[in-house]
Amino acid sequence: MSARNAPTSPTVTPPSKIQLLELLAAIGTAQWQDFAAAAAQHGLTSMQAKVLSQLHGPVPMRGLAERLVCDASNITGIVDRLEAHGFVRREVSPADRRVKNVVATDLGRETMRRVRDEMQATHGALDVLDAGEQESLYGLLERLRPVMEDRARD
Repeated sequence: MSARNAPTSPTVTPPSKIQLLELLAAIGTAQWQDFAAAAAQHGLTSMQAKVLSQLHGPVPMRGLAERLVCDASNITGIVDRLEAHGFVRREVSPADRRVKNVVATDLGRETMRRVRDEMQATHGALDVLDAGEQESLYGLLERLRPVMEDRARD
């Protein structure tokens, strides 16, 4: 076959940013629903679980409100309920005694580990990918994360 008659491979059009955003939103929504269902199995509302998932060390109440893009008064009520069930405790900030930090208790950390372990729909979706694909996805998401987190703070 001459070069002129060789089959041409179709040009691959990369997805648009809108298509990527829609896909990320759909996956994020499904993951959030799975998270909320797993949290409910432990007596947590989705927002209580979301607050608990943000506690990787002491976090000021105002800092939680900023991370979750909600009013500080909402965080107070959520933290009150988490504290009543033993998932978190409040501590005075050593840097500023007027600031209250929220800290996950051992029960809170263990509960969040269980919630994440029980997210069956999300685990099932990730099981569709082989180890190399999971590694590639992780690398891509790690590249996006700091850019998205920096923009969320601005």
